[in-house]
Amino acid sequence: MVPAPNIKTILYATDLGENTRPVFRLAVSQARRYDAQLLMVHVVEPLGTTGTAIIANYLSGEAADKINRDGAREVLEIMKKRLDAYCKEELESFGLDRTPVTEIVVATGKPCEEILELAKKRQVDMIVMGTSTHSFFGSALMGTTARRVSRHSEIPVLLVPNTPK
Repeated sequence: MVPAPNIKTILYATDLGENTRPVFRLAVSQARRYDAQLLMVHVVEPLGTTGTAIIANYLSGEAADKINRDGAREVLEIMKKRLDAYCKEELESFGLDRTPVTEIVVATGKPCEEILELAKKRQVDMIVMGTSTHSFFGSALMGTTARRVSRHSEIPVLLVPNTPK
């Protein structure tokens, strides 16, 4: 008989896009199944070169840096509040008396890299995320972040289709 996996911490990565609630529900059910902690993470991609160039063209270097720094901090705070509200709404729909979500993290950077780095740093045992599939010429394609995470992860990745039903 094969022993059950020892899963103590699960990382749930979300972009808060459409149809992510079923993915979150599955992450919660896995956390409850294994009596594991659930780390919820959202990665905000940094302002691209075009946006940075536009700001730099209209403002001095110091003013542009301040807008980038303050803007990033404000976006992170807003996203953390959105994740917290999302989490509370979903957990109420479960009717749970305790939450398996032990921490909500909002990071900036490339989503795949940040998810994998956080999983390694926190010694996560499993990653749960949606596939963000889109139809292209009639076929479903897995989202870039999900594909990269599943390809480069050294731990199990549970990919959940989050297409509308």
